[in-house]
Amino acid sequence: MPLCPADAAFSQTLRSALPERLFKSTEARYLEEPRGRYAGKSGVLVLPENTEQVAQVLRIANAAQVGVVPYGGGTGLVGGQIAPEGPAPVILSLERMTAIRAVYPTENVLVAEAGCILANVQAAAEAEDLLFPLSLASEGSARIGGNLATNAGGLNVLRYGNARDLCLGLEAVLPDGEIWHGLSRLRKDNTGYDFRNLLIGAEGTLGVITAAALKLAPRPAHSGTALMVVPDPKSALSLLSMARAHLAEGISAFELIHRQGLQFLREKLPDLRQPFVESPEWMVLIDVGLSRGQDPANALMRLFEQAQTTGLVLDGVIAHSESQRSDFWAVRERIPEANRLIGAVSNHDISLPLSAVPEFIRRGPEVIAKIGAFRINCFGHLGDGNMHYNVYPAPGRNRADHLEERDDIKRAVHDLVHEMQGSVSAEHGIGRLKVDDLERYANPVKLRAMRAIKATLDPNGIMNPGAILRRMG
Repeated sequence: MPLCPADAAFSQTLRSALPERLFKSTEARYLEEPRGRYAGKSGVLVLPENTEQVAQVLRIANAAQVGVVPYGGGTGLVGGQIAPEGPAPVILSLERMTAIRAVYPTENVLVAEAGCILANVQAAAEAEDLLFPLSLASEGSARIGGNLATNAGGLNVLRYGNARDLCLGLEAVLPDGEIWHGLSRLRKDNTGYDFRNLLIGAEGTLGVITAAALKLAPRPAHSGTALMVVPDPKSALSLLSMARAHLAEGISAFELIHRQGLQFLREKLPDLRQPFVESPEWMVLIDVGLSRGQDPANALMRLFEQAQTTGLVLDGVIAHSESQRSDFWAVRERIPEANRLIGAVSNHDISLPLSAVPEFIRRGPEVIAKIGAFRINCFGHLGDGNMHYNVYPAPGRNRADHLEERDDIKRAVHDLVHEMQGSVSAEHGIGRLKVDDLERYANPVKLRAMRAIKATLDPNGIMNPGAILRRMG
């Protein structure tokens, strides 16, 4: 059944049921996404202050068969937060639901509302000398509800897992307006299907997350960071195995960085201090967090010495102060900024079995070269197999020169990923950008099950229409 627009009559119905202060005109930021691929539509923007108000919006929208697009921080990179097609929807922003409802230090648990900015969740944990380890480039504006809705990854997945692994329970509103009170703080609960994990990663297509019980972790007593130059990605993978043997679960991050990213930094951010005068072809950033009585610098030095002896490492630098650690991390964290300034023809958020990463990196340029001459910046979270494989114009050209080739590049990269048993969506979600990819690469049984779940929970198809699953009818 087709959806109806959030027109003036619907808006009046919604306004008659909710306080006028919850409504405001739709600013441009609600209709844009960071990469500028889509321009959204809006019939009405509503900013509820509590879960019951969210439920009231969904009850009214469901009865009127009007689409609802949940909105968090707007930082998503696959178009999941805007609706460029179909009737104008309700934009449901969680930005006023920002409370830290409770902290349980002895349980290592924090309960936050969905609109709480990720950095504020981190700060609330830090105030109790604890750690909420989810860390992303957009943590100053991304909201925890959106992080959970996309099952965000980030820099510390190797040690702490994705957003799904950091959540114990949820409060959520289903499409018919029913509230699921699932804010469990239990670490063991085998009472039937895990509804929490169904909603996490669903990108607002099955309901609206309004609050979450989040796992905290002890803060490492000592932290250390090193940059180590490796001959190639295969050596980097062997270094990861050696690092695990030395440091076990003490490794927080293991990032692979290619020369192209360093060259982009020199070109677009020349004031950024880089650790090597000559950019190495490949290097890894290793971050460790250790308990009391352990010295990260000494541990990293022992790793370096063994790795150098076996030929896995050619050069390296170890941070001996927090300032140096910040400088090392700045190199990794500002690569996406330099990338944006260059302007990619096609970006890819992929994951692969760890052992397949070196072969993929070897074969990738071959499939791209069949399309044309491009620069490739491959970097990312080697520790969990999640690589950002981005394709850029040759010097002297820009992405506008290659619009006709963008889809061919994406298809070539994703076909190779699929052939090597990887995923075309590692940590950014499907959104609207990758709906075709999901249909092409997903297991048919899984896809049928997803559609059945969607039809059962959201029979009118009001929740984030067009995201993840193509809307039928």
